[in-house]
Amino acid sequence: MAKLTKNQKLSRSKIEPEKLYSLTEAAKLVKEITTSKFDASVDIDVRLGVDPRKSNQMVRGVVSLPHGTGKQITVLVLCTPDKEAEAREAGADYAGLDEYVEKIKGGWTDIDVVITMPSVMGKVGQLGKILGPRGLMPNPKSGTVTMDVGKAVKDVKQGKIDFKVDKYGIVHTSIGKVSFEPKKIAENAREFISTVNKLKPAAAKGIYIRSIHLSSTMSPGVKVDPKGLDESI
Repeated sequence: MAKLTKNQKLSRSKIEPEKLYSLTEAAKLVKEITTSKFDASVDIDVRLGVDPRKSNQMVRGVVSLPHGTGKQITVLVLCTPDKEAEAREAGADYAGLDEYVEKIKGGWTDIDVVITMPSVMGKVGQLGKILGPRGLMPNPKSGTVTMDVGKAVKDVKQGKIDFKVDKYGIVHTSIGKVSFEPKKIAENAREFISTVNKLKPAAAKGIYIRSIHLSSTMSPGVKVDPKGLDESI
């Protein structure tokens, strides 16, 4: 087992292992225990009482974080020529169709989100084996297959993210940056958890939200009290 650095030991010493923190407390603590020199992402992990192997217990959705993610999101819109101007005016970094389909077939995936239209899904579907494993494949459920490409671009740029429970029953995503004020980190986290809560499958039995951890890219996790969310902000 690798030895902990001096900073790692110091960070861990500030966390009470058995304590369940409020979101505000956790947000403040994550900022305090992050020692990286870059502006690290703040991540949230929510362990759910579901069996993702069963289709009726799949948890997937989208959420618009009130304070955004703090990341510069690169957006590609695969669309017909009449929609290119709308996409670019809304903030898309790239807009077009055939040339980008060919670029992606050639291995180009230097993008964070792909948005497209129902009418061109025939061409976009060819890219499934490339975009799918990278989490870039457009999906109507996440709002990335739509005729209103302008709105979709603005939503993504302003902090709309999509999420999906993994095979271990955990939903994981980034909800901000360490440079955010604790209040903004907590509010983003609360919005995310609230959205996950609303998506509880009818088939899920017992405790739905089993645990919540807040951390940064380079910090240990801080346990959040699932029962104290309303009072924590």
